[in-house]
Amino acid sequence: MKNSKIVGVGHYLPERIVTNQDLEKMMDTSDEWIRERTGIRERHWITEGDTIASMSHQAALKALERAGMEAGDIEFIVFATMMSDQIFPGGGCFLQQKLGLPGVPAMDVRNACSGFLYALATADK
Repeated sequence: MKNSKIVGVGHYLPERIVTNQDLEKMMDTSDEWIRERTGIRERHWITEGDTIASMSHQAALKALERAGMEAGDIEFIVFATMMSDQIFPGGGCFLQQKLGLPGVPAMDVRNACSGFLYALATADK
């Protein structure tokens, strides 16, 4: 698997949008305070039923479609994440199951913000 390359990119954003005004009702803050420090006006929050596995599955399906590939074309899953739905097994195993790939190896790389870089380097090995 040397010379890994990105052939398709996918994403998933939960439907629920929480604005700074919504946060003002939940805690002692203001839209102005948040925007001055972060530039953030709104964010997407998961709802009940959203999991790391379900969200990664949606993103993976988009990536496969954009790459013109099918799940069966995947040889190895390197799952970069800051967290998983549970400690063990990792999110890569749940994605493997959702994609219907029982014989495909899957592993998690949990290195916070740098996880993507570590995952890409791992895929090259």
